[in-house]
Amino acid sequence: MNTEKRYSLLRLRLAILCFLQFFSWGAWLITLGRYLMDGLHFSGTDVGFVFATAGIASIIMPPLLGYVADRWMRAEKVLGLSLIAYGIALGVFGLISPGASLTLIFISVLVINLFFMPTLSLCNTVAYSTLKHNGEDVVKVFPPIRIWGTIGFIIAMWVINLGNLMESPKQFYVAGAIAFIGGLYSFTLPPCYSGGKENRKKGILSLLGLDSFVLFRDRKMAIFFIFSMLLGCALQLTNAYGNSFLNSFKDVSEYTSSFAVKYPSILLSVSQISETLFILTIPFFLRRMGIKWVIFISLMAWTLRFGLFAVGNPGFPGVIALILSMIIYGMAFDFFNISGSMFVEHEAHPSMRAGAQGLFVFMTNGVGTILGSIGGGFVVDLFRAQEIPTQWPSVWYAFAGYALVVAILFLILFPNRKREKGSGVPQRV
Repeated sequence: MNTEKRYSLLRLRLAILCFLQFFSWGAWLITLGRYLMDGLHFSGTDVGFVFATAGIASIIMPPLLGYVADRWMRAEKVLGLSLIAYGIALGVFGLISPGASLTLIFISVLVINLFFMPTLSLCNTVAYSTLKHNGEDVVKVFPPIRIWGTIGFIIAMWVINLGNLMESPKQFYVAGAIAFIGGLYSFTLPPCYSGGKENRKKGILSLLGLDSFVLFRDRKMAIFFIFSMLLGCALQLTNAYGNSFLNSFKDVSEYTSSFAVKYPSILLSVSQISETLFILTIPFFLRRMGIKWVIFISLMAWTLRFGLFAVGNPGFPGVIALILSMIIYGMAFDFFNISGSMFVEHEAHPSMRAGAQGLFVFMTNGVGTILGSIGGGFVVDLFRAQEIPTQWPSVWYAFAGYALVVAILFLILFPNRKREKGSGVPQRV
């Protein structure tokens, strides 16, 4: 086999891994809130507590299994075992969830997330290591591979919606089966070599990224990480309540047969499609506007994301607002998560860049997700939005107001600094 064919096959194998991993996530993440609220009749606060498990898992497991992969077991094997355990946990949850107590639901979803969340970083580790070992340009080659994960997520949402599984435990069986297959598939991938003996000489605090908290001594970095947490509060809100919001219109006669009511997951999948497109615009905006304004745009996009939900409905022209909200999601999500990661890469000292990235995830997907999920649940119940479509706008306006306040504070507090010579991430035009 010539070199080009070997590289093409390698990229295909990694793309399949991303597809299976994210398909298994998309098959239940967007519909879990609806399953709990409309299928099992839990409150918005209950759903918020359940979604907070993703934040708890993000704090605990990625650094722990990353530590194992760095020192004791190759990353593709750790990934495979994690996906298999995640698949089994999904299947068990599908069996026990109907009629289960909130405590059992919480514990079960926590176990699911404890096994899934580390696969996000482990999959990247496997891909980066494999590509580098074969002399590939990671920056150039990985994005087209990773995009198949988003495609898998989108297809999973369509499958669950068209299969009418949004309020059925069968969605977890589908997700679990794909995850199990992905786990077995991981063991067929090329060996992923870590630092091995060199990493064993390092302290556990260093390998777990805990020493990166020293970055809070820098005012600019401290402000950035605090706002990472504040923005992280918004990340799961539409995932948790968006499907249930659209489903609530089924009791309004003029909307019962509308596309948004019949196919809410398909409509919501436009958000993921938008995400794949806005990734390509980030270099353009960074070069011309700088990191501060790109992140500010992201925060304002979150304001519009929620505000358009508030004014939208399944009819015409209300559905246009919903579609615009889905499109804006790509800018809201990508402009902070990807640009923020690039900012951390540039600002952190080379000796602690990995730890700094871990701290970014810790503040955003960990602490931020926990606070946002729990707080969002209280807001939903405050307005008694469940089953009452006319009161959902109050919920979305509250979320939009929160995002707007965070955006204004960020614009005031985050320092303006000119681009340093040789920097790939401009601070200011």
